[in-house]
Amino acid sequence: QVQLVESGGGLVQPGGSTTLSCAASANIFGIRIMGWYRQAPGKQREMVANIISGGGASMYGTSNYADSVKGRFTISRDNAKNTVYLHMRNLKPEDTAVYYCNVNGDWVGKTFDYWGQGTQVTVSS
Repeated sequence: QVQLVESGGGLVQPGGSTTLSCAASANIFGIRIMGWYRQAPGKQREMVANIISGGGASMYGTSNYADSVKGRFTISRDNAKNTVYLHMRNLKPEDTAVYYCNVNGDWVGKTFDYWGQGTQVTVSS
């Protein structure tokens, strides 16, 4: 079973920046989507950013962002390190949430859907 280990986050001041990392414990083949989600207290989990493999101008796939983070967050991946990143800047208090990474796809006829354990990001002065 592949594990996703997240790091980064913590307490950040409004307007500040931070980067989350999500490293897979092993190579993952057949990835279709790598992404970041977040869940704030009392709210449903929502997609923040993802990369869909295949198509688009980038060899890494097509990136998509929630409207609330467009222009502030950037998702990237390092295939050699089996890691996906979420670079966050100009953070706002409403970005406070537990952030989860997700990797899903299919390989040799089997689908997979891996989740990280979550990492807290708190934006506050």
